[in-house]
Amino acid sequence: MVRLLGIDPGLRFTGWGIIDVKDNQLRHVENGVIATDSSTSVPERLKRLYEELQALITRLAPTEAAVEETYVNRNGTSTLKLGYARSVALLAPAMAGLTVSEYGALAVKKAVVGTGSANKTQVQTMVRHLLPGITITRADASDALAIAICHAHHRTSVHHLLTRTKIV
Repeated sequence: MVRLLGIDPGLRFTGWGIIDVKDNQLRHVENGVIATDSSTSVPERLKRLYEELQALITRLAPTEAAVEETYVNRNGTSTLKLGYARSVALLAPAMAGLTVSEYGALAVKKAVVGTGSANKTQVQTMVRHLLPGITITRADASDALAIAICHAHHRTSVHHLLTRTKIV
């Protein structure tokens, strides 16, 4: 059995989800969102994000992590802030010694729903189907679980083993 941490990074809301994988079976462990206060400085928000991720990793002991890749939008400032949060989302599990993999939104949607053009509602519906009985309070947590599910599907593929990143 492996325990996977999925992270959907964001400076305001970072979603996270943990699943256990044994053979082809997925089991939901826990999910949630780390929220930061937009009235505090960016360094303080990043510090909180890092500390919260560290605490999650210590408490729930995942063995691998997966983080969604950054998309670029029209607002350069927003993209930059997302990049800051994504850096922390990559750093925290790497500092804990976890292998960290990265997936684009299209790959996540295709792995969970079967098509890269799926919308957030379709992704959330499939996450609920694949992990029956779970409670999801925010779409960010659902997206994080989808990233973990995507990683569960791809982590043993030969191509993925050749391209996966271990950040130490």
